[in-house]
Amino acid sequence: MRAIWHDTVIAESDNTVVVEGNHYFPATDIHADYFKPSSTTSVCPWKGTASYYSVDVNGELNADAAWYYPKTKEAANNIKDHVAFWKGVQVVD
Repeated sequence: MRAIWHDTVIAESDNTVVVEGNHYFPATDIHADYFKPSSTTSVCPWKGTASYYSVDVNGELNADAAWYYPKTKEAANNIKDHVAFWKGVQVVD
């Protein structure tokens, strides 16, 4: 699977985990140069508190386009240390 934004591959993995229709990429498989920490958080009742990254490709910023759970609840341990995408980031096979 590949995550693409602005014609640039920002993550690539053969080991994504699909949860609720979202592909979660291992954190080791994202291209870290494109990711900037965000102060945004949100809460999922069964996964935990999500933190976000903004994606920056060639000076174009996609705020809060990626999320992850720094401390997953037990039911979501399969996505610990994984990152998922939205806001126009295409995930393709």
